[in-house]
Amino acid sequence: MTQTALYTAPARTLGQFAAMPFLALWNGMIALAEAGPRMKQVERLNALSDEQLAALGKTREGEVRRIFGDRLYL
Repeated sequence: MTQTALYTAPARTLGQFAAMPFLALWNGMIALAEAGPRMKQVERLNALSDEQLAALGKTREGEVRRIFGDRLYL
């Protein structure tokens, strides 16, 4: 004999329904930022150790400034 577990989602409040479009927009903005070329460069930078960066004559801080320099004041 098999057993099945029934799951019922909790009831949503009016506030949760009102927040849904904003959460969807926020999640979309996060996904867009994570898919961008800057994030790819940051992922490659994070994959390198400090010793590997030193062998290339670079610093982690300098690379972050190079990647985000035109967008942020660092």
